[in-house]
Formats: sequence, structure tokens, C-alpha cells
Amino acid sequence: MKNIWKKKGKSQLMVNTKRAIIAQMMVLVIAGTVSAGATDSDWLVTPIDEPVRIEKRLDGKEIVLSNGLVSRTFRLGPNAATVAYDNLMTGQSIIRGVKPEAIVELDGRKYEVGGLQGQVEYGYLLAEWIDSLSNNPEAFQFTSFDFSTTKERFSWNRKRYSAQSAWPPPGKSLTLHFEPPAGKLEGLALSIHYEMYRGIPLLAKWLTISNGTGEPVKLNTFISEILAAVEYESLVGQPDRWEYPNIHIESDYAFHGDDSKNANKTAYWVADPQYSTQVNYLLKTPVMLEIRPPAGPDVVIEPGEEFESFRTFELIYDSTERERKGLALRRMYRTVAPWSTENPIIMHVRRADPKSVRLAIDQCAEVGFEMVIMTFGSGFSMENVDPEYMAQMKELVDYAHSKGVELGGYSLLASRRISNEHDAINPETGKPGGAIFGNSPCLCSRWGIDYFEKITTFIEQTGLNLLEHDGSYPGDVCASTSHPGHRGLNDSQWKQWKKITDFYKWCRGRGVYLNVPDWYFLSGSNKSAMGYREVNWSLPRERQIILGRQNIFDGTWKKTPSMGWMFVPLVQYHGGGAAATLEPLSEHLDAYGAHLAQNFGSGVQACYRGPRLYDTDETKALVKKWVDFYKEYRDILNSDVIHVRRPDGRDIDCILHVNPQLKYKGLAMVYNPLDRTVKKQLKLPLYYTGLTKTARVREKQGKSVKYKLDREYNVEIPIDMAPKSVTWFIVE
Repeated sequence: MKNIWKKKGKSQLMVNTKRAIIAQMMVLVIAGTVSAGATDSDWLVTPIDEPVRIEKRLDGKEIVLSNGLVSRTFRLGPNAATVAYDNLMTGQSIIRGVKPEAIVELDGRKYEVGGLQGQVEYGYLLAEWIDSLSNNPEAFQFTSFDFSTTKERFSWNRKRYSAQSAWPPPGKSLTLHFEPPAGKLEGLALSIHYEMYRGIPLLAKWLTISNGTGEPVKLNTFISEILAAVEYESLVGQPDRWEYPNIHIESDYAFHGDDSKNANKTAYWVADPQYSTQVNYLLKTPVMLEIRPPAGPDVVIEPGEEFESFRTFELIYDSTERERKGLALRRMYRTVAPWSTENPIIMHVRRADPKSVRLAIDQCAEVGFEMVIMTFGSGFSMENVDPEYMAQMKELVDYAHSKGVELGGYSLLASRRISNEHDAINPETGKPGGAIFGNSPCLCSRWGIDYFEKITTFIEQTGLNLLEHDGSYPGDVCASTSHPGHRGLNDSQWKQWKKITDFYKWCRGRGVYLNVPDWYFLSGSNKSAMGYREVNWSLPRERQIILGRQNIFDGTWKKTPSMGWMFVPLVQYHGGGAAATLEPLSEHLDAYGAHLAQNFGSGVQACYRGPRLYDTDETKALVKKWVDFYKEYRDILNSDVIHVRRPDGRDIDCILHVNPQLKYKGLAMVYNPLDRTVKKQLKLPLYYTGLTKTARVREKQGKSVKYKLDREYNVEIPIDMAPKSVTWFIVE
């Protein structure tokens, strides 16, 4: 049995934890539940070369999908069902019972898909019970399976810097095919797809339905995943808030949220009525996962057509520690949404007339900014498809390209009113109003269909490189029965989601960068807000600095640096007057420099909103200094963040960028917000740099000093920082 932790000598607690894990794994190996080939290194530090495998077992009665970190086992008869789902990193079972692989409601009748019946005890599942389980003849029946390598969900046109992430991510896809129960829906075919990726404990699942019946079939709703999960906690009484199993669940059917938790619309942890031996007196422990749309989709599948559901991603954690869970989640986004690692340096010009835009382009080219956005309130309109206007914009795009700069613009979608005819209809009143943003156009109204045709035409005709799409579809339903893009209330959410995500996927294939203040990363968007209160940018400059750094520190627990934008009010924004703004720039170089340092030093791009980036040679030199710094260390600055100390204005604060695969294994950004010099020892946690014994650390361009890592992979370095200053340390 290989030690699943390659590195030695962490704290005694970690040593004991490792021993416990190894002991658990040994028991499971002896029992034959998992193979002895489980990973022998930390997947968050050392890339896992073990490929994804699909193997038959028990003389073909079972098939296993595994990558050495997680495995899922399917019994294939008398019907197909998941009979084991194992966390190979900890040796723990993820499930405690067998459920159907899906449930579909077709033409008003519900059908289980696969599954086995007869499990008496749902507190645990013994391997010897599985042979005695029986088939439900009223369920969809397993017919066959096939497998292949992973395929891209949609095209990604790489036109700018990004992390070197493979697309599609290397792995294997397993598909189980089912047919309806005897005498029902003859000619209909249902398939469930599972995808697993190399080097990450992640699995994707979705279903497709092909209609070969010769008649239209309505899919009222579906549940695409049902897991009888092992409980995270066992409580006799009813708590105010339950702790759910330690799994991250996320689907691309997401909207109206600034992170995956808020945007989740499909993952429901519910009570399992079959789990009669649980500790909770009322049998309400939320330990059964159901993946389903909140409404509908209520779509009609015409003869010869195929329906494809949203995809669900299941990330299996190996720890409850916050940073490690964050690292795993950020690895997931880099794997299945690698376009989110694109991170161009962007200016938001506040006027869209040719003179203002050309000035912004010229200044960006001079200091190394890479993109200009004609921002909100600038007068730019992507809905204006007048040939003369589009020709003017194409001329600006071509001019930007001649300077090595990309050009994009802003468009507002959902948070506005169009008309009674085109707005989303409130099902309670039968009138517009009551949408998430008060009023919102229905994306499947005539106006909505025309809107997407116009901005598609605009992008094609002008060559625009970026769309900042504000008020993106937030999930509104619409009770109209006269809109051409949906039939009524029950299909309105699904059809509107399809409308906007199909457009975003088109943009991704064309290489159009997408700033979208909602959680559309899995459908092709590049960036969302890091997370800040907009009116805070009208506060005095010195308050904006620390609050902004707090926003970055807090926002990067679940986002990579490239996934979130910040803000810099070069001119007044939401009020605040002269005390809040940076213009005249040359008179506020200290505050301007602080914004530049903490954004570029965090690997985070910001909305630099104003008419210009610099007003004097001194200002220009300041901007260029930090742009040059970012570009010199771009790879490590766009790597993972370790949160060393949160900004609070009472002491130094620090974040550490880490990447074991680079020459520079780490880069620590350290900020002194105090009015006095700080001399002290700074402890840097270097475990995720991949260094095990020694590290060479230098401050800025200074001389490297060799340090020995302690038993918890830390080094202590001396710092001597002037008041209100910033510095950085390179780790090799």
C-alpha cells in the first residue's frame, strides 16, 4: 500500500491524520472496495498522471469509472444503478444506498430510470446485499453502455493570454443507455452521461432523450441525479441550519448570483424517506441530493429531436479546511471553465465618441493596457445596427487593433422595462412587474429575439472583442402565451436560459470576452464582479483602499484572481466628490498607486473608469510600473492564492500566490497600511508551492536568501516596511 501523502513532516496533527487515512485505506483495500492504486501524492500540489479508467468487474456485472481520486461503480443488472461512489483520497464512501439514476416526467407520468429495489437498511450499504436487489419493471431499463474520451461542451477560441489549461479537459465519458418500460413510449431512448477528468476528484453528469416514437413527447420535468449521501452530521433534534455532506455541487443551469452558492438553482438536499434508522427523531436529516430544475423545463420533444439537460458537476472534497476546499473549487473552474483564466488589462472609457475612444486606446497602448470598454453611460449602443454607426465602430475597432489593443462595449439586458407587450409577465398578476429587477424584458419575446439578433450582427459587422453584459438574465419566469420563443409559464425559464447561454457559447467560440455580473462561467462567460458594494467607491480614497483589498481577499476564496473584477473610480462614481475620486490623477498618486499595487499584485483586473489613465509623465510612469510588474510575473500572479492575513488596517496584510509548476513557486504581496514602520517576522505557508525542505526568497529584485522549511512547511522572513508601503517576495 502506497502512502497517499507523498510529503513528510507536517504537524503532529497532520501526521496522525495521515495515519488514520492510511489505516482506512488499508481496510478498504483488504475488503476489495477500492484499489491499492489510489493516488500516492497530493493532487493539489503534484499533477496526477494516472488516467481515467473505465473497467469491468465481477465478470462484467459491474463497471467502474475511476481516476485514482474518486470512483463510481455501476451494477448493470437486473437494471443499472450506482452501487458505490468512493472518495479514494480519504477512503470514505460517499453514498449509503442505491437510488434510481434519474427520474423523468413524460406526458404527465413519472418514470424512474434504472435503479434497484429491496435495500432494507439505508444507513449503509453492504456489498453482499447487492446481488439480492431487484428490478422495478415500471422503470426505464438499461440496454447498453459505451464510452469515449471527453469532448468539448462548446468551442473556446483562445485569442488572448490564458493559463495553459487543456480543452476539453482530459478524461473519459461513460454513457448508459435505457429504454422505456414494456409497452410505454416505444421508440424513445434515454441516455445518462458521466464524465470524469484526470487529476481532479470531479464528475459531471447529464441526460439526453431522443424521440423516435413518431409523436411529440412532452418532458414536464426531470431529476438528473439522486444520491443517498452519507450524512455530515447526526442530530436528534432540528437545528436552525443543517450542515450538508462535504461535496460541492454546481450546474451550468445557474443565474442571478455572485458566487456558486447564490447562483445554485438545481441542487436540493432533502430528507430521504427510506432512511428510517437515522438519528434525527423526525427523519428529516437532509442527506439525499436531488438535481432538478426549479421549474419546467416543460419542453416538447418533436419526433426525431433530442433533448439535452444541463450538466451537473460533483466535486468531492478531501478536507473540511477552508483554504484547501477553496483550492479544489478553483481547480474545478480552471478545469471545466478554463476561459475564466483569461485576464486582460482593461480600461473603461466613459465616453464613446471617436475622439474619447481614440485617446483611451492611445493611452492604453502607451502603458500596456490590453482592452478598452466603452462603458455604461458612455453613449455606446450595441442595439444600433445602423450601417453608418456600425462602420464608425468598426473603424475604432480597427484602430484599436492597429495599436495592439482590443475594443469592446457595454449592453444592458434584463434590468429595464421595454413595454407591456415584451416584458416578462408576472404569473400572479398577469401583468408586467414583480420580476427580480422589478421589470424585465422576456428574452423569448419578439423584442428579446430581436435583441440577440442585433448584438450578434453588431459583433459580426464591427469585430468587437468584448461584451460587458449587465443585467444578465436573472431567472425570471414569464406567464405570457403570446411570446414567440416560449409557450407559457412552465417552459419560460428554460427557454430564456437557453437563449442567453447559447449566445454566450457563440461568443466563446468567436473569442468575444464576456464581462457578466452573474454566474455564467460554466456557459462561457469570462469574468464577474469580485464582490463589492458599489456605493463604497464614493467613500474617501483612504477608506476605498483597505475595503478594496478586503474585497479581493474575501472574493478569492472561491474565485481565481482572473474571475473577479474590481473597481477604480478615476472620476466620481455614486457621488463622494473630490474626496472620493482620483482625478486630477497627478494630485493623488499615492491613492492611485495603492489601487494599482493591490489590483495588479493580486492578479485582479479592475474597471479603471474615466476619460484617461494618466495626465502627466509622472502618472504615466506610475501606471506603467505596475503594468510592467504584472506582465513580468503574470503566470504566478494568475495562479492560486493562499490567504495569509486579511486586511484590517491594524497590521500588515498578505496574500501568497503559489504554483509548484512554475520557476517562481510563490509570490507574496505584503501591504503596510499603518502610519509607522513595521519590522517583524512574517510567516509564509509554503506547502502549496511544492517545496519540501528549503526555499530561496528574495524581496523585489534583491538578493535571494535560503530558508529551511519547518515541519508545517512554513518559513519566517524578516520584513522592514515603511509607512503606507507595499512590497513583494519571490519564492524559488
